[in-house]
Amino acid sequence: MGTEREVCRKIASFDEVLRVGIIYGEYDVIAKIAVPNLQALEEFLSVKIRKVPSIILTSTMIIAREYKGKNQRPKK
Repeated sequence: MGTEREVCRKIASFDEVLRVGIIYGEYDVIAKIAVPNLQALEEFLSVKIRKVPSIILTSTMIIAREYKGKNQRPKK
């Protein structure tokens, strides 16, 4: 609590992050990332996100089909 801005700045520095912002409700911060596969997702979460100070809980949701914003994904 009270470290949302610091957490957002740190998360924004990761190449995989497309967007990050402070939200109101059950969670404090939300980030949209793009990775090529589930192995890269696990690596990103374990090595980068969960090691950011002040992050004590994460919840991951995978987009099954995207209708807007596809041009933001990295080409790999």
